[in-house]
Amino acid sequence: MDLAIVRAKVLSDSTGAVTEIPILVTADGPLSSLVDYLLWRRHDRSLAWMRKVVHDVWLLMIYMRSNAEHFPDPESLFHNFIQRLYTGTIGPDGLDPSGLYWKPYNHRIIGNILTRLSDFSNWLAEKQGTLPINPLRASSRYDEFIAAAAWMSRKNRAFLGHTWKSTSMGNSRLARSTLAKRSPKVNGSDAIAFPEKHFSDLLFHGFVRRGGEGSSNPARRLQLRDCLITLLMHGAGFRLSECFHLWICDVQPHPNDPTVAWVRIHHPSLGGAPGDWFDERGNSIKCNRSGYLAGKYALRPRTELISKHYAGWKDPSLDGKYYMEAYWFQASLGRLFFHLWKLYLREIVDIPRFHPYAFIVEQGETAGSIYCLDNYKQAHARAVRRIGLFPSKAEGTTPHGHRHAYGRRLMRAGVPPVFRQIALHHKSPSSQVIYTTPNHTDVSKALDAATLTLNTLAAEGRHVKPEFDIEKLLAYGFDDVDPDGLWSGPAPKLGYSYGA
Repeated sequence: MDLAIVRAKVLSDSTGAVTEIPILVTADGPLSSLVDYLLWRRHDRSLAWMRKVVHDVWLLMIYMRSNAEHFPDPESLFHNFIQRLYTGTIGPDGLDPSGLYWKPYNHRIIGNILTRLSDFSNWLAEKQGTLPINPLRASSRYDEFIAAAAWMSRKNRAFLGHTWKSTSMGNSRLARSTLAKRSPKVNGSDAIAFPEKHFSDLLFHGFVRRGGEGSSNPARRLQLRDCLITLLMHGAGFRLSECFHLWICDVQPHPNDPTVAWVRIHHPSLGGAPGDWFDERGNSIKCNRSGYLAGKYALRPRTELISKHYAGWKDPSLDGKYYMEAYWFQASLGRLFFHLWKLYLREIVDIPRFHPYAFIVEQGETAGSIYCLDNYKQAHARAVRRIGLFPSKAEGTTPHGHRHAYGRRLMRAGVPPVFRQIALHHKSPSSQVIYTTPNHTDVSKALDAATLTLNTLAAEGRHVKPEFDIEKLLAYGFDDVDPDGLWSGPAPKLGYSYGA
């Protein structure tokens, strides 16, 4: 059974409107049930989600090809499929008779796969009368408790949670036949933010044009486009994908300080369009960005493209109808952005463009076309290496590390959580935790400072008195260790006594 994932243009009615989606093609043609499902969910789901659903179905069908004969029903097959994602398919001898040779998947990814496939199966059962692969069953008391706790947590975080009715908890008495394993709670990764001490080097020595290293003119030496994108993330906290929805008209002098850039990134389709499109009578056509792109340029918003020009949108909290405003921190970064922006506009003014997007390809056969996320990621990686670092998510040296750096900077400056939430354009206060949680270095510094406080209080004879001497403890008993490495001396007494 041959399987292939391709992108296709689908006509669902007699109009000229075309929907571009990923599809799964088998030896018998496109998997029509999956096509119908994606078209059904097209209005409320992103193309990124569709790609994941198609990949999940492909993964399940690959497993079915080798193992369907071992299971009496779809439910049993699906349950074992999920187990193989957890364990992998390679035996202790290093062999896999099925030929899959899967390594164990990440627990979080498996949970998402399970949810997407269960939803697809439920839709098929409702629309076509098929048997669901992950049906509901009576839950245990433990399942009910966990489900109720999760419901209460969502209710407490929701803006209108007080309006929720407790009757909606009734579903907690049912659970899926196949459930995802609970993953351990992990604190945020250390150093996930881009290191601030290297930011200037990245900007002015990393994003350098080929052949422009020796020039003292910033416009000739720097790749201004990449500097601007980086500043939007590092100085205003935008996500990388959000930067690629910026239009030329979205940057203006700030009303309160004309030296600072006033940046508004609009919703890809619902955002307001500029007034430079006119009808036959010379009247400005008022429409949203989706209509503007279609009518003036025969384009669609980047969220609807299945190509290298695709850019996602995470449904952030908006500041107006419908846009996000840049909150520069510090304001000097907003001034630097505006200075480089003016240089950038002079640079691209003579390049023909057939779209309104701000960031474009500047050289070669595709000059003037829309700049792609993948091209920026490659440019960012080269810039990081150019200043002696290595591109790594764990080190914060990937593009998303700049948004984390922005959040950390807000936290360390003492900006209250409610303002951090607005600056990061989060809908929920809890969403900012991943960007502002202290990392390992922060915790170590806090404990070092607490140690100094403890020693000062002890020296003054106030409140806390250590019962042991640190230096003696470190030197204690090292001559009394037996040949097998077992401690033979008396156990040191650890602890504090409270009082004068």
